Amino acid sequence: MPDWVQDAIWWHVYPLGATGAFPHPDPGGDGSRLLRLLPWLDHVVELGANGLLLGPVFASSTHGYDTVDHFRIDPRLGTEEDFDRLVAACRERGLRLLLDGVFNHVGREHPAFRAVLREGAAAPAAGWFRLRWPSGDGPGAVPVHDDFEGHSDLVALDHANPAVADLVVDVMTHWLARGADGWRLDAAYAVPPERWAPVLTRVRERFPDAYVVGEVIHGDYPATVAASGMDSVTQYELWKAVWSSLNDTNLHELAWTLQRHDALLETFAPFTFVGNHDVTRIASRLDDERHLPHAVAVLMTVGGTPAVYAGDEHAFRGVKEERAGGDDAVRPPLPPTPADLSPLGLPTFHLHQQLIGLRRRHRWLHRARTTVLHVENARLVLESRATDGEGRLLLALDLTGTGGELPAPGASAVLAGAGELRGGPDGGRVLLPPHGWAVLAG
Repeated sequence: MPDWVQDAIWWHVYPLGATGAFPHPDPGGDGSRLLRLLPWLDHVVELGANGLLLGPVFASSTHGYDTVDHFRIDPRLGTEEDFDRLVAACRERGLRLLLDGVFNHVGREHPAFRAVLREGAAAPAAGWFRLRWPSGDGPGAVPVHDDFEGHSDLVALDHANPAVADLVVDVMTHWLARGADGWRLDAAYAVPPERWAPVLTRVRERFPDAYVVGEVIHGDYPATVAASGMDSVTQYELWKAVWSSLNDTNLHELAWTLQRHDALLETFAPFTFVGNHDVTRIASRLDDERHLPHAVAVLMTVGGTPAVYAGDEHAFRGVKEERAGGDDAVRPPLPPTPADLSPLGLPTFHLHQQLIGLRRRHRWLHRARTTVLHVENARLVLESRATDGEGRLLLALDLTGTGGELPAPGASAVLAGAGELRGGPDGGRVLLPPHGWAVLAG
């Protein structure tokens, strides 16, 4: 993993939605909607983050994941020159840039697949796809193609074909040369991990400091990282445990998952989050809004490379639904500038600032190991330690309506949240208010 990733905290934005390009392009669109993100870069800096993770920006038919040209910025967003301006603006502010690489599949309108539909198996790029020809393979014959999870408009690429590997290498290196710092590999789990390894080896021959994180939802995370050569994968297990344990008043679930998370950190730093473009907003997911700070506090005090989904820092609401258009509510347009945001979100913004600032002052949290010191259904105390023993923080959570004392051995100060430190024979305790939380210096 590149050294710079230790300090990376990402602000994740879905450009097609955030700029009003999809699903309903605003009538005043000027074709350079990507530049609408420029006023938000200072917001990212003010938040305390130092990286911009962009959802799909390449030419596509609809939502960005049905790519038709990996080498061209989506015309709804603008031009390659607009992308260059965004890169330059990020550089001026010290922001790293991560791109979303949709390489498992392409859209049906991709020129290579359109050629297959015209020319049959003789099309030059027919080998890019996993095809079957039930009625012959001549010109005009309609093949049956593998797709992504039953979505026939998303035509699966055959990553066993060297030409597909060449395509992915060419795309990744093209945009890294143009200023990107790394890639999120969309649906990385749908490609055998060993197929990624030679591709990433070739990419890193030219760009050794590129960061690559794969979208992986279930399965053996360490084995996937080892076989693929990726630096990290998305930590969906922790995402689920955070909101589920808070909603169910079952912090044993979170405690158990953090043991698994701790084991992952032996081999890699997971990509952590409590919200993204594919899931219900954390402010909507939680049954009790008083527990939103608890979720953010966990994210910012355990090991990993954290990301904040654009709008979550202002407690945006939005529920994902399993239907056509079901993602729209969690991918809304951003207002023209941060100054246009409702002041109702400012307390959540200040919460994120406080906790991101705390994390950046404790750089060792990136690879910290977390131990459960105390757990009940509704109360939890975590200890995060630096791998070299030179740093220690405690996080205490209370989901009850009464509050109460929790063990806080060695705690010397309240760094975030609210709590009253008290002495005791076990080395210290902290009194939390109802539904309270506190990060404590060790």
